[in-house]
Amino acid sequence: MRIAMIGSGYVGLVSGACFSEFGTEVVCVDKDAAKIAALQQGRIPIYEPDLDQLVARNVAAGRLSFTTDIAAAVDGAEAVFIAVGTPSRRGDGHADLTYVFQAAEEVARALKGYAVVVTKSTVPVGTGRKVQEILRRVRPELAADVASNPEFLREGSAIGDFMRPDRVVIGTESERAREVLRALYRPLYLIETPIIFTALETSELIKYAANAFLATKITFINEIADLCEKVGANVHDVARGIGLDGRIGRKFLHAGPGYGGSCFPKDTLALVRTAQDYGAPTRIVETVIAVNDARKVAMADRIVAACGGSVEGRTIGVLGLTFKPNTDDMRDSPSLEIVPRLVAAGATVRAFDPEGMAAARPLLPQAVQYCKDAYDAATGADCLVLVTEWNEFRALAPARLKAALRAPVIVDLRNVYDPAQMAASGFRYSSIGRPELPAAR
Repeated sequence: MRIAMIGSGYVGLVSGACFSEFGTEVVCVDKDAAKIAALQQGRIPIYEPDLDQLVARNVAAGRLSFTTDIAAAVDGAEAVFIAVGTPSRRGDGHADLTYVFQAAEEVARALKGYAVVVTKSTVPVGTGRKVQEILRRVRPELAADVASNPEFLREGSAIGDFMRPDRVVIGTESERAREVLRALYRPLYLIETPIIFTALETSELIKYAANAFLATKITFINEIADLCEKVGANVHDVARGIGLDGRIGRKFLHAGPGYGGSCFPKDTLALVRTAQDYGAPTRIVETVIAVNDARKVAMADRIVAACGGSVEGRTIGVLGLTFKPNTDDMRDSPSLEIVPRLVAAGATVRAFDPEGMAAARPLLPQAVQYCKDAYDAATGADCLVLVTEWNEFRALAPARLKAALRAPVIVDLRNVYDPAQMAASGFRYSSIGRPELPAAR
């Protein structure tokens, strides 16, 4: 089987590489000639664990290739996936579908025979119908079907999510399209992965509803964490106590500085705008967005409070800049709110991130100093702040940290460390939703 993947960004590259691992012949196409040249030379433009090995293995096997020539990419393809960006549109928050529609037009012109045109990009309800209209307008004689196949990949664990998904969702009204996509996903069917066939609109809405619900869980536990701090409760125990209820579940009940990344911020906003357009406002999701935005600002205030009410002339060590570990993605990361506010308040910021510093440099104030490791970031700091829970930060030696810091103050925005251990080690330790303990002297 042969397929084409239009767009070689995060979703397109991961999906294309994983399909090729199934034994499918995959051609990934992108307009960015530099990106394609890098991929052809074995250089991966994003950081995702094990992706470089997966790509190299399938390129060597002749199953995966890269090109800027869309006509060559779709020639002979039974399915053509559109996996281009759908960022929030400036001014109104709607998903910007410019690249999706451009890709649909180019695919329509390039196809020589039947294919299923599949939207893999996250798109609002009704996009599939518009893609159908584009195909018919550009090539009325073209035999092609349209399907929706949203991705549910988590950055940092995307390959595992693709290979062992909770479910595969496919929206289409064509039996022929179902058969093509059923054959493509047969390796997952063999391991009893649930495959949901539904209508185009339902498939499109499933993606937005899933992300909005997960964003709501994160925001809910963050507000509960704030209440825990007021009443002396422990948010970890609360999360475990409710998460063991099968109707609620444990996942995404981790208090922190608010969600970020490439999906939740733009997808929740796009869902809100779509719902408003259809006269069915999603008030809960609207509140989730507002609370999450405010939370990132509040994290900077929390750091200032831990420093006695002012960071003027103080040095703040920051561990982690990306929105989550195991990625170099800085999109809507809490650090993009926290770090500039600390700098504006007069602090010197010394930061370290295992993979994200190159991406962070153009986005953060020029005054930020980038360090070689966590201990370097802590050296001479009046306060150490953990923003992103990279695994290498979990086992830092308390004695070595205390020796490096000017003042033994740690603000842990991810609840990585044990409060009792930190207090016993002599730190004034502040975390999220957990009681503070007096530092040992």
